[in-house]
Amino acid sequence: MMCGAALGRVPRVQPGSGRHVVHGAEGIAVSSEQTQADLAAMALSLHKEGTVPETVDRVLEYALQAVDCDHAGVLFLHAGRRLETVGATHPVVRDLEAIQMTLGDGPDLSLTRDERSVLVADTAHETRWPSWASSAAELGLRSMVGARLYTSERTIGTLNLYDSRPGHFSESDRQVAHVLARHAAIALWNSQKSLNLLRAVDSRKLIGQAQGILMERFGLDEERAFALLKRYSQDRNIKLHSVAEIVVETRRLPSDDDTRS
Repeated sequence: MMCGAALGRVPRVQPGSGRHVVHGAEGIAVSSEQTQADLAAMALSLHKEGTVPETVDRVLEYALQAVDCDHAGVLFLHAGRRLETVGATHPVVRDLEAIQMTLGDGPDLSLTRDERSVLVADTAHETRWPSWASSAAELGLRSMVGARLYTSERTIGTLNLYDSRPGHFSESDRQVAHVLARHAAIALWNSQKSLNLLRAVDSRKLIGQAQGILMERFGLDEERAFALLKRYSQDRNIKLHSVAEIVVETRRLPSDDDTRS
């Protein structure tokens, strides 16, 4: 997955004189209040995205511009602590994240377990995950900042930012990545819940259609038609909505041929 259309310039947060300042497109320092306003605008846009892929694309766009880095990636956490790259701005990001899963060690795994954010100043000298760091340096990714994507309900995954320059990321960049990741996680979680709700509604509609067919064909009432669907689901060890789909498509109950792998 690659980023979509480019956004307007998003200022980069920079440390300075005991307070955070940002430099806009003209290099003019503005107040931290402006930084907060920029992040708020990002958050509002993220929450307006409709689908999970659209939200991921927008997260990647904002991430690249918010800290002015080369590459970005989003990973989702699945059962068994398995991480999947669902969005990346360059193939090298996918390559490195795949290496991490093969090694079973790296910053993303730490983010899903213990850390909320990580900062790698130089992969050529990183000692926390030496094998991963060595691979990153060989691929030309010398610095990295990562943040956990999480809500109050669950950990969704991680947001990673990479650059070819060692020492590129600051503590301010880590803070910005963390804030962006928090908003991104909420937006992604809401998108996932909306998708699951739509699937549930579609499944209920399909089951209702199948019930109607069985009621008409066998003279059953609604309760008995549902019980028949459920029994076929249990006897053949297939999901209820799959049984309903067969009934709607064929106007008959599933046979062994329908369920044979």
